[in-house]
Amino acid sequence: MPDEVSQGNIDIDTVYEELSTRIKEYNPRAQLRVIKKALQVAFDAHKEQKRESGEPYIIHPVEVARILLSLKADSATICAALLHDVVEDTVIKQEQIKNDFGEEIASLVEGLTKIEEIHFESKEDYTAENIRKVLLATIKDIRVILIKLADRLHNMATLKDCSPEKQKRLSEEALNIYAPIAHKLGIFRMRGELEDYALRYLHPEVYTFLTDKISEKREEREKITEKIIAELQKTLDQKDIRAKVTGRAKYFYSIYKKMQKKKLDLEQIYDLIALRIITKTIPECYTALGIVHDIWKPMPHRFKDYISVPKSNGYQSLHTVVMSNYGKILEVQIRTEQMHKEAEEGIAAHWRYSGTDKDRIFDKRIAWLKQILEWKMESEDAKDFVETLKVDLFQDEIVVFTPKGDPISLPNKATPIDFAYMVHTNIGDHCSQAKVNNIIVSLDSALKSGDIVEIILNKNGKPSRQWLKFVITQKAKSKIRSALGIVAEDNPKKGMEEEEVCEATLAKFILVENKPAASSVKISKCCSAKRDEPIRGFYTKDKKLTIHKSNCPNIYALDQTGEVSVSWAKEETAGQKTMIIVLHDRVGILADIMGVIASQKVNIISIHTKNKKSNILVKIRIPCLKEIQLTMLKTALKKVKNVLDVKVS
Repeated sequence: MPDEVSQGNIDIDTVYEELSTRIKEYNPRAQLRVIKKALQVAFDAHKEQKRESGEPYIIHPVEVARILLSLKADSATICAALLHDVVEDTVIKQEQIKNDFGEEIASLVEGLTKIEEIHFESKEDYTAENIRKVLLATIKDIRVILIKLADRLHNMATLKDCSPEKQKRLSEEALNIYAPIAHKLGIFRMRGELEDYALRYLHPEVYTFLTDKISEKREEREKITEKIIAELQKTLDQKDIRAKVTGRAKYFYSIYKKMQKKKLDLEQIYDLIALRIITKTIPECYTALGIVHDIWKPMPHRFKDYISVPKSNGYQSLHTVVMSNYGKILEVQIRTEQMHKEAEEGIAAHWRYSGTDKDRIFDKRIAWLKQILEWKMESEDAKDFVETLKVDLFQDEIVVFTPKGDPISLPNKATPIDFAYMVHTNIGDHCSQAKVNNIIVSLDSALKSGDIVEIILNKNGKPSRQWLKFVITQKAKSKIRSALGIVAEDNPKKGMEEEEVCEATLAKFILVENKPAASSVKISKCCSAKRDEPIRGFYTKDKKLTIHKSNCPNIYALDQTGEVSVSWAKEETAGQKTMIIVLHDRVGILADIMGVIASQKVNIISIHTKNKKSNILVKIRIPCLKEIQLTMLKTALKKVKNVLDVKVS
């Protein structure tokens, strides 16, 4: 964790000399005149302002610029960092920034400027809306989020003088939103620092315990680490491997999470020694790995090859855990110099400095963020936007490959349908079969990292509503609903309830060897068999019966010895009544209706829904009831919120 920024006066000439010297080291074409102008405007605008600590306010934008210099940011980003608070906190207007610095810098500043607080009913709404504003601006320009991350990192470094309420609020945002974004952008150093600052204020007793305990044996641990590094470096040199071995500091929050996840005491974990080997080439990485395993015994199941299969954020490295001769467990990372640069700087490692030209890898590396945000842009409630964003940010990810070897990032437990829609909408819409590692699998199968996925198309095919029950990605869900004509107002939860009820209803009409089926029956999601369509049934390994259309291609991947004769029972309508319920839609209304019917001990034979312009009709077929029983059921249903009328025919 970096030292907290000291208070005191700040000299504009000294600051400019430092900034210009550092940026010229990596960007000889930097626009120094514009940077000096931005620095002067920021100095003049903030000159009378103080931070909560009492230090000059200008220290904050300067420190944000310094953080971005460590990421080798371009000239426009440095200028926007210096100016990011002037529109929000001073008399300077956005139009003046545009006139003085141009559209590019003005757009970055606009993306970082908070909305007027007077428009919101609560602090939570205000905060959520501003988070959404920054992230939506990021869709247009990734540099917005990089400046925001640097801004939040410096704010976290100077939280000690703020109120406990502000410390807690900013720490929760750092931990739940900004640190995960830094991780997904591959900026691991920034992620680690944000998490450690958040730990300090959210769990001060844990933070103090860790820092005290780890410092107790630091001298002993450092001596052992020095011996291990020297031994490994000597062996690599003898083998003519061009590599540098260093120790690697472990972040306190990562130690804390490992203790929680593995239910370990600190004594079992804090003295792990972490090493990093930086090589010149990829082949040298694997040679170095072999040398490490020759010197020390590798721990079972603790090797990860992120070079062959990079993480979804582009991270590449070899990870292994070994037992050293000193009785200490070693965590070892092995990577090339370029991989190390990308691991430290993340997406910022791909800046280009020819005007506004951007590396094409930008779009690829931030595709996940654009996907998350684009599916949520129409959300009316900013707090809902932020809460669902947190879920997406924390999703574990996998990387699978097209038959041509192109990597595709997906959430953990994603299916071939998710993969198909991630490649292209038309591929998803016309998907009929899927091969994983050259074997046909069910369309609801969970993919794993490293899988090679091939989608087989049917030009006349179309999505099934059943797909909505197992797809994971928002993109797939949105595209399936669009193809099926499910309007945006349809509540997804209600749709799921309806599908579950319909599936249960259909199962009641399945005959197994001409006898009513047991309740273990499942209508397969891959082909969604309907009444009166030819079907085939197969018992799975867990003895559950799955029903497929007779022409479903996935049946050929099933165990043929598990097939059983199945058919549809004829629908008997005698002795039945149809109940028509008119309602306005709301979340959970169908479940409430089903609950009322169940409480009256009435069986449901079938259920169908139909959308009208102003309301929804639900048709439910039930057995004939006695008059008093039917009256009681109708009365109970009319008491359900949003039910307008109940008729029986």
